[in-house]
Amino acid sequence: MKRIVEPELLDDLLPADSRAIQSRRDLQRLNFFMGSVGIVARKLERSFDETPKKIVDLGAGGGTFMLQLAKRLANRWKNVEVVLVDRQALVSPGTKEEILQLGWRIQIISADVFDWISRCDTVDCIVTNLFLHHFEPEKLSELLRLASEKTKVFLACEPRRSFAGTIGAKFIWMIGCNEVTRHDAPVSVRAGFREKEISELWPRSGNWKIEEASAGFFSHTFCARKL
Repeated sequence: MKRIVEPELLDDLLPADSRAIQSRRDLQRLNFFMGSVGIVARKLERSFDETPKKIVDLGAGGGTFMLQLAKRLANRWKNVEVVLVDRQALVSPGTKEEILQLGWRIQIISADVFDWISRCDTVDCIVTNLFLHHFEPEKLSELLRLASEKTKVFLACEPRRSFAGTIGAKFIWMIGCNEVTRHDAPVSVRAGFREKEISELWPRSGNWKIEEASAGFFSHTFCARKL
């Protein structure tokens, strides 16, 4: 199954479009069924001996993924700063307040991720969820290079390009997903990853421990930790 990157409808809808609002809610449900929060939380805990000070979420969308991640980790990790980066301003006051109530700090940045990461300070960790698959190999390689210069740990959870994922994407109407999500889900699977495809694009320089593998029924994970 060759990887194919195609446009997704949600990326071109205005934030206030009712179809976009519903599709973002659909993504929260899909994250639940994919087990994405648990997958990322476990990998984060294994990647750090001490609490990280700053975690960046690239392509953070409405910040709900990071909120659920914070709920999983806040009992053990205190006073973490999270930086939510997305080209659109989608984080609601309610989501921001919930993160603050957990004892974490939050910074919301509306910017192109390439522009932002090229000038940001070094951080403990960069996380992405359902984001890397939007990029063709050349742009993805550039993003990974920039990330490797700015973080100690890089962790991604992406769609797995597989027969199971293809079949699963055809049945998301059963959980009430709208026409935008029903279009975008199979597109995401075709643009997803398998085997060591992200590892092959990670920079060769530096001393990194690389882990890339399938997770659950539908997810593919990549983790690079600087030694």
